[in-house]
Amino acid sequence: MKNKKASESNPWLFIPTQYFAEGVPYIIVNQLSVAFFKSLEATNSFIGATSLLSLPWSIKFLWGPIVDGYLTKRKWLLLMQLLMSVFLIILSLSFALPGIIIISLIIFVQMAFLSATHDIATDGFYLIALDKKQQAFFSGIRSTFYRIAMIFSGGFLLYLSDLLAKKFQNIHLGWSLTFAIAGLIILFIFCYHLIILPKPIEDKAVISENSKIPFKEAFASYFKQERIEYVIAFILLVRLGEGILLKMLQPFLNDPFDKGGMNFSWGEIGIMYGTFGIIALVIGGILGGWIIKKYGLRKTILPLILCMNVPNVLYALLACYRPIGLWKIDFSFLSFLPGNSQDMHLTFNPMVQFSIIIEQFGYGLGFTAFMVFLLYFSKGEYKTSHYAISTGFMAIGLIIPGFISGFLQEIIGYNWLFTISTIATIPGIILLFFIPINDD
Repeated sequence: MKNKKASESNPWLFIPTQYFAEGVPYIIVNQLSVAFFKSLEATNSFIGATSLLSLPWSIKFLWGPIVDGYLTKRKWLLLMQLLMSVFLIILSLSFALPGIIIISLIIFVQMAFLSATHDIATDGFYLIALDKKQQAFFSGIRSTFYRIAMIFSGGFLLYLSDLLAKKFQNIHLGWSLTFAIAGLIILFIFCYHLIILPKPIEDKAVISENSKIPFKEAFASYFKQERIEYVIAFILLVRLGEGILLKMLQPFLNDPFDKGGMNFSWGEIGIMYGTFGIIALVIGGILGGWIIKKYGLRKTILPLILCMNVPNVLYALLACYRPIGLWKIDFSFLSFLPGNSQDMHLTFNPMVQFSIIIEQFGYGLGFTAFMVFLLYFSKGEYKTSHYAISTGFMAIGLIIPGFISGFLQEIIGYNWLFTISTIATIPGIILLFFIPINDD
């Protein structure tokens, strides 16, 4: 039975900000850092090696029992938010020092471990502070705000750094101010959460001062669940097609026609994803949570997972036929804005924009179901550790295909790569028929 304290706290007050704060550092470390290092003229081999920065999110289940064992989940997530904001501000103040690339790499490594630990505590707090129906409904909300954080960190912050660099004619200053702004935003969220987060009675350390950290018990209880081998295989394989597709989508849209791409500028790609794409994602995420809450996970997981994977075929078709018809929206009437009003227009391909909308909407539906599935198999007093183990497997299921996708694209091209990504969705869907799900 959920405690009164948690039930009196409106989850709308903290779930959106919690998962926005979870997404921002992840994207800064894993995506924004690539543009950062490239702008500082780091070699491509160095940038490729930074893919290891995602490792802490894959192995975070190793210290999940420590988060379960000491302090409360509330204290853990607040502490991580405070430390992440401090490290970002330190990074922003380090650009006057020599060797900024090495300094920033060290800070990103620290940020990766802090952010992964923050994920464990945030997801554990979610399981404690919300009842089962709230968990199902807000799973769509939390995934939506996580994705909004991705747009903010990978799109707005990148645009801001470029804008500031051009304004001050200084790349280092542009990045310094950008990281300072990001750090201050997380610091503001920390202060807000310090006031607004509930203090559930169930949120307590599992072990006493004289006890040992329950690594063995947490892992043993996870792997003793019914048909766990099928559950793990499903977690690893259900996003295999997405993993192959994900890293190559934007290069496909950006590459010129003679390299098999769609020849869009980065600004056009950002607008297509950041406007209609994010609207479709939000609608899909909220609708997915409502569907699961109304009809239950058992009846809805198959069609919702299909919604997440089937849109891959649209990109395979785009890569094969590459429609070239363009629509232009003229914004020159906004002459009161700074800049050359004659250049203010948006060019987009309607078929590409349609594919992005369908993909983002389907992702919102399917990923919501997948996250509820992971919650379903997080049980008992070590539910936080169970969830960390599951999300660790999920990360591995994306890292490996993402790592090889670039090599595959260079060998077989975008059309065959996206075709393979569509076929790769089938094994995960088949595994659903072997997994026991009881809505009770």
